[in-house]
Amino acid sequence: MSFDPNKEDYQRLGLRYARTLDPSDPFATARAFATFSRRFSQSRDSLPQSDGDRAFHLVTKATDLIDYQLPFAPDEECGPIMDEAARVLEEAIDLDPSCHDAVRMRAAADYGSFEGYYQYLSKGADAVRQDCVARHDEALANGHDEGRVLEAELAMMPYVRWMSTLAAKALICGHYTRCLSICLDLIGDDPSDPSDVRFTGALACAKLEDASALDRLGSLSHAAARHDDSEDGWLLLARIALAHKSHDLELARELVSRCLSAYPHAGITLSRQDELPDGVFARLAVPAFSEDELIIAVSEATVVLEEGRDSSDLGSLGSWIAHEPAVVASCEQDPESSALVSLDTGRN
Repeated sequence: MSFDPNKEDYQRLGLRYARTLDPSDPFATARAFATFSRRFSQSRDSLPQSDGDRAFHLVTKATDLIDYQLPFAPDEECGPIMDEAARVLEEAIDLDPSCHDAVRMRAAADYGSFEGYYQYLSKGADAVRQDCVARHDEALANGHDEGRVLEAELAMMPYVRWMSTLAAKALICGHYTRCLSICLDLIGDDPSDPSDVRFTGALACAKLEDASALDRLGSLSHAAARHDDSEDGWLLLARIALAHKSHDLELARELVSRCLSAYPHAGITLSRQDELPDGVFARLAVPAFSEDELIIAVSEATVVLEEGRDSSDLGSLGSWIAHEPAVVASCEQDPESSALVSLDTGRN
């Protein structure tokens, strides 16, 4: 779910601005668009926009506060950050009550349990889909040029994020079959998997001990490949879990080695197994196959790593990985890594 709200904000306003230009004068259009980026960054309010656009811009501000500032802020700053984020989201909803991202993000703070939030998202899913599909179809009603296609894609993103969040909460709450079903449905709707929901599905496969379903997700991952033929951290961790459960330690060690090769500073990450709060807008936006990505993958894989807790603070699988000789050796060779997510990667 590594969406960048700032990118969507730029795209939304770019589409609206393009509609104000005279298509019969391509040179004037080109000159006008040459100033768009400057106006977006320096005087955004001078650009044409709807209440929906203004609401989504507020969502980007709330995302920065909740997902990229709050988890790393000193305790004394957390209250003010949360208060400001709540104010911003309320303003967004006042401007556009159908801003589903703002509604979903506000609801995350309203429920004291993961199960309650899961039930809320589940009950609201059909209405969100209907609204987003209607906007999608409206965008394509008068043609399929590049601008209309992009508008249609953006119209569906709130629903994709809603369902991706639902899948993540289903995983945490133990609804593994439901989680996998949501993931496969989303990928069926869009094989490019813009939310990377296949990663959540991989962890559900590990919990279900369903190797064949994991293989299917692996094939889908290659269809949406982001980096050569390497497997992403979530799929590797899921495969390690299945191999460990079946007592195929030789395969499990081979997969650990592949993870160490695929990601920088992976030994420190696999040893520490830090937990991060989930992104509220979406999974934190970090570079593919970066150290930060593996940190997020390991954090989300806590439901797998902490199975069958042993005498250590880690689960049986987590403890086995942390004490694997290859992981220990990697840590000894790489003592400088801080294994902390770089916040700037999510704000570019």
